[in-house]
Amino acid sequence: MKKKLPVIIAVVLIIVIIAITAGTKILERFSYSKERMDLNAYYGLETGEDVALVLNNEIKEEKGKLSEGRCYLDLDTVHEYLNDRFYADYNEGLLLYTTPDSIIRAEAGASGEEGYIPAFLDNGIMYVALDYVKKFTNFSFTLYQEPNRAVLTTIWNEHQAAEIGKDTAVRYQGGVKSDILTDMTAGDKVVILEEMENWSKVATEDGFLGYVENKRLKNQHSETLIPVTDYQEPEYTSIRREYKINLGWHQVTSESANSTLESVLEGITGMNVISPTWFFLSDDDGNFVSIGSTDYVNKAHSRGLEVWALLDNFTYDVNTKEILSYTSKRAKLIEGLVNEALALGVDGINVDLEQVSSEAGEDYVEFLRELSISCRANNLVLSVDNYVPKNYNAHYDWKEQGKVADYVIIMGYDEHYGGSQEPGSVASIGYVEEGISTMVQSVPSEKVINAVPFYTRIWETSGGEVKSQAVGMSAVQKFLSDRNIEAVWDEDTCQNYAEVQDGDSFYQVWIEDARSLEVKMNIMKSYNIGGVAAWKLGYEKGHPEVWDVLSGFANG
Repeated sequence: MKKKLPVIIAVVLIIVIIAITAGTKILERFSYSKERMDLNAYYGLETGEDVALVLNNEIKEEKGKLSEGRCYLDLDTVHEYLNDRFYADYNEGLLLYTTPDSIIRAEAGASGEEGYIPAFLDNGIMYVALDYVKKFTNFSFTLYQEPNRAVLTTIWNEHQAAEIGKDTAVRYQGGVKSDILTDMTAGDKVVILEEMENWSKVATEDGFLGYVENKRLKNQHSETLIPVTDYQEPEYTSIRREYKINLGWHQVTSESANSTLESVLEGITGMNVISPTWFFLSDDDGNFVSIGSTDYVNKAHSRGLEVWALLDNFTYDVNTKEILSYTSKRAKLIEGLVNEALALGVDGINVDLEQVSSEAGEDYVEFLRELSISCRANNLVLSVDNYVPKNYNAHYDWKEQGKVADYVIIMGYDEHYGGSQEPGSVASIGYVEEGISTMVQSVPSEKVINAVPFYTRIWETSGGEVKSQAVGMSAVQKFLSDRNIEAVWDEDTCQNYAEVQDGDSFYQVWIEDARSLEVKMNIMKSYNIGGVAAWKLGYEKGHPEVWDVLSGFANG
């Protein structure tokens, strides 16, 4: 027995060691980790002035800046998540907020009446204080530090909530070995983002998104946050006519050309607005040339016509971005336009600024906001011309136009234009309907006017080269009769189509006439839009029936 005792002791010791080792491993496996997450890494904070953005229980990639105890967001982030009406003038160092009747200014880097700096510039980027944004926007936010994070709420939907039943930790991932994000005390509230078998993903009130064991949650329930309604956004009022607009553009290129009014109006019936091309941006400082005539206005009024004077940016060589990106230049231009409009006695201003670059998009929209203030105050109708809406011209911001302008006009033509490399219709029915259906998604239908062409392009293909010329309705008919061509109806475009080989040249025409316009009017009726416009007066001469078609829509 004495000889066996050491062996027994050794075996027991081995068993004990194995048991201790196994127990330790089991304990390590099931015990709760006390390791804590690097919170700067968790939120992606690189410097002491970085502020994480936790928006509607989601950590965003964008970061704010901490300055003098306040959180500032760059303007792009403010536009994306909070309010897109703020405008930065980087040339004059201003942050503007435009309401229906005023322009509120904050000078970048200067303390405002609020007792803090509303905005500042850093490396060419405008940063805006969340406190200042909140003056014009309904949202809630709380700024926390160590680490820096701003917790914002802009959505007030119903969600699942719960209370912490026993002191616990919120962990980076589900599992007892995951690093701790923050500690919670019994009674603390969380929002349940995702519920799993043993763990739930939760959001804490102070901006942590992590995991808590389900057994630590109690009193689960649905709740809806009370929306913030501190800011009462003023209503944009519009000057509206009780009838549909039937507008014709009158291309006037000189003061003497104003004398053509009576001849242009000959044979026209049903039109209620004429828009002469009178105002031309003339330099990069906010000046413009006017060839308007009070005599013209008086004669138009005597015929029962309103006059909406047109402003363009393509008669003279100007830099639209250079003009509109300066607050002082916009103010000069607007004051001049409105004063000239009032002096002439016109009823409205029609803005036709074309080929505005995407880089100038925000400047253009701010110009329209500011112009609308003066037009509204002086009872001048503000209408804005637009290309058929596409992704590449979305910076014209039709939704904002629909708020600040009285009428938004679609130039529903130039589907194929002078520089097109292939022949085609100027305004096929599919192209027209797509433009209207897209626009009414952003603009109230009663504010939308669709413009139709009174012209047709005669296309010539010769030696692989394609060229065209825009001609009026009578010129098209002469082209057909001279070549003894009979046009046939094309169901795809809903236009009469003709083609002919003449020597080395192959000619094609998709004809705009009363029949094609009738189809367009039917589409416009189906969308119940606010009016029709036509480019341009004179192209329809010899075809008075087109006015019956347009009047049928306007009076229908």
